[in-house]
Amino acid sequence: MTFESFLALGLYSVVSSVTPGPNNLMLLASGVNFGIRRTIPHMFGIAIGFTAMVAIIGFGLGAVLEIVPGVMTVLRYVALAYTVWLAWKLGSSGSLGTGKSGAQPMSFISACLFQWVNPKAWVMALTATALYSSAQNYYLSVLLVAAVFGVINLPCVSVWAGFGVALRQFLAVPARLRAFNIVMALLLLASTLPFILT
Repeated sequence: MTFESFLALGLYSVVSSVTPGPNNLMLLASGVNFGIRRTIPHMFGIAIGFTAMVAIIGFGLGAVLEIVPGVMTVLRYVALAYTVWLAWKLGSSGSLGTGKSGAQPMSFISACLFQWVNPKAWVMALTATALYSSAQNYYLSVLLVAAVFGVINLPCVSVWAGFGVALRQFLAVPARLRAFNIVMALLLLASTLPFILT
């Protein structure tokens, strides 16, 4: 990989990681509802889960999806169903999480697994491996692409949890928090639909 390609990959990973999508909207909501400490496993789950996803797609899953296009159709329906469920859970939550209520932040494992039904993550991973892997030293270049995302993704997604924490005091009023959670649920659905409907 040339230095210019490496810089382009870094820029792509920053832009794609920090722009709104299901992961970032859920982290924003988690920061508001649970605070930064309880959202840390969610942040690490996204970063590690997505890094693993890039590597796995680069090492062959992408080729399987080209051969059996029906798999992507099934994945789209699963992603839509899971996103609707997450949006419902988010939209129906009504109080800031203190650890005493039934509401829980997303766990590390759940956040890792969520990447496989996150349409934006699929687009990012497929695009990154297609554009930035090299025919020469292919496997090494896939590992490099995954590593760049692994390093860049965590600080980018953490910004969204930080935004949520900054809003906590303002949203301590139950009516405001309820409205915020409903808006976040609707935005979560809206952020997913363009990827699913294409």
